[in-house]
Amino acid sequence: MATAVAGALALTASGCVTVHGEREVVPAATKAEAAQALADFIAAYNKADKEHDPKLDADRVTGAFGAINQAAMKARSVTQPDGNPEHQPLELTDATFVVPKKAGWPRWFVADADSNRDTGTENSDNRWLIAFVRNGPDQLWEAAYLTILTPDERPAFKADGGFAVPVAVDATGLAVAPKDLGRSYTTFLGGGELGPFASGPHTTGWREQRQKEAKRVGLATQYVDQPTDTGDFTPLALATEDGGALVFFATRYFERQTAAQGYRPKVGDEVKALMTGEVKNTVMKEWVSSQSVLVKPAGTTADAVTVASRLQGVTAAKGS
Repeated sequence: MATAVAGALALTASGCVTVHGEREVVPAATKAEAAQALADFIAAYNKADKEHDPKLDADRVTGAFGAINQAAMKARSVTQPDGNPEHQPLELTDATFVVPKKAGWPRWFVADADSNRDTGTENSDNRWLIAFVRNGPDQLWEAAYLTILTPDERPAFKADGGFAVPVAVDATGLAVAPKDLGRSYTTFLGGGELGPFASGPHTTGWREQRQKEAKRVGLATQYVDQPTDTGDFTPLALATEDGGALVFFATRYFERQTAAQGYRPKVGDEVKALMTGEVKNTVMKEWVSSQSVLVKPAGTTADAVTVASRLQGVTAAKGS
């Protein structure tokens, strides 16, 4: 995959921008800054995973990935309070950095690396793409989105002067503007038309799976989906060489399970660890779902958006 790496960045040694830097179009990070951000994330993630302590990487994660990560760590701190007996340090090697130029804050870039999490599997050539966000000169770089792509799914990014090209959330050059993806996706999942999305495991396949769950005997399951697209959950998009874009965006959904009279829904230990209230016959789970999609250029009608990857996790639960 073609990548773009930042060169010189107009920052002082203290990290403060030069005069009028907020209005200047500059690389989001230098190569050294991007590499350090990735190293800091790995170190914090491994400490948190080893100790099952969400506080140890709380300042290195945010957005959709942060919500999923922190909830999972919180749950495991309850189910395994003495730490992770199966801890294997995360390694991200062969890293390249896709760095756009933009004005103002937040700034962001994507680290593309090989993970040891799939070592020894048939997917051992998959790549982790992590979108890092920084909200100001005094803020830390935080991992906001994670997507795992196969070599065939990784797009070639458009470059301009050696840097990646960011796509605005309201861009008109795409079949669907990044800001509209969450609404279109949740509308489809809630029973609407497929719209611009291509059929696949994260669209038609996921909705069919939900429909099967809803028909289980003795357990009624309902879903409510919501776009989640502000703050550090704002979609991030990079232009690709084919005129489209790779877009990261997030959604939130609620899964309500109600058991037949005289029964209780089964709840796993990690969900129990996040739960408030007592399960009598109903449990409500709140999920955050993080998607990466390939969007084709404007004018494309059929299969304009392909969901390449989706990561999700329960972030809260309530029993009643």
